[in-house]
Amino acid sequence: MNGKVAKEDLDSRVFDTVNVMLLLLCTIVIVVPLWNVIISSFSSGRALAEGGFIFWSPEFSLENYRAVFNDSSIWQAFFISVSKTTIGVATHVFFCAMVGYGLSKKYLRGRKLYVTMGVITMFFSGGMIPTYLLIKSLGLLNSFWVYIIPALFSFYDVIILMNFFRNVPDSLEESAKMDGAGDWHIFLKIFIPLSMPAMATIALFNGVGQWNDFMTTKLYITDQSLYPLQMMLYEIIVQSQTQSMQNIGGSAVIETTTKGVQLATIVITTLPIVLIYPLLQRYFISGMMLGAVKE
Repeated sequence: MNGKVAKEDLDSRVFDTVNVMLLLLCTIVIVVPLWNVIISSFSSGRALAEGGFIFWSPEFSLENYRAVFNDSSIWQAFFISVSKTTIGVATHVFFCAMVGYGLSKKYLRGRKLYVTMGVITMFFSGGMIPTYLLIKSLGLLNSFWVYIIPALFSFYDVIILMNFFRNVPDSLEESAKMDGAGDWHIFLKIFIPLSMPAMATIALFNGVGQWNDFMTTKLYITDQSLYPLQMMLYEIIVQSQTQSMQNIGGSAVIETTTKGVQLATIVITTLPIVLIYPLLQRYFISGMMLGAVKE
C-alpha cells in the first residue's frame, strides 16, 4: 500500500515538473521577443545596423523616442486613439447593457424574434462594399464618429450582459418598483452597479479592439488629422519598407534608424494596454464565468 502511495506521489511530482518546464518554455518563447523589441527600440542606428544582439544592446540611445515624441502628428494620433477608445468603450458598453437589460425580461413581446435576429448578425454580415456604401450614405466618411457609431452594438456582448442580468434576483426589481422606481432608475441604480464584472469584461474586449483597430481608418478615413496611433504605426512600417527598397546597396544606418523609430512606436502603442489589462483581469475572469450561465 505504501509503495502504491509512493508511486502516485512520484508520478504527481513528475507531472508537476513537466508542467513547470512547459510553462517556463512558453514564458521564454513569449518574453524573449518582447524583450528584444524593447531593447532594440532603445538601441542606436549603428547597433541596429550591426545587429547580432538579443538580450542587451551594445549601444543604447534615446534618439528613437526623441524622434517619436518630437513629431506632432504622433501626439495628435495619440489623442485620437485615446478619444475613440474612451468614448467608444463607454458608449458600446452602455448601449449593449440597455439592449441586454430589455432582452433579459421574459415578458418582453417579440423577445425570441429579437434574439434570433441578433444571433443571425453574429454569423452573417453585409460585406465590405455594402458596409462602405452604408457608411458613405450616413455621411461618416472622414468623420471621427465612424469610430464610434458602427461599433456601438455587438450581440455577443449583449448575450453576456443578458445572461448576467438574468442572475439578478427578481426580488430586487420588485422591491424597487414597490418604492416607486421606474425602469430607468432600476437599470441605472441596481443592474448597472451589480453588473460591473460583466461590463468590465466587455470594456476590456472592446477597448483592446478599439485601440488596435486601424482597418476602420484604412477604409473610411483619408484625413491624416483623424489617424490613430495604429494607423501612424502602419504608415511608419510602409515608409520603412519603401526606404529599405530605395536604399539597397546604400547606407544601412538610414534604414535601421527608421526601424528604430518603428520599434519605439510599437512600444509606445502597446504600453497602455499592458498597463490597463492587469487592472481589469480579475473582472474579466469573473465576468466571463457569470455571464456564461445559461437559463
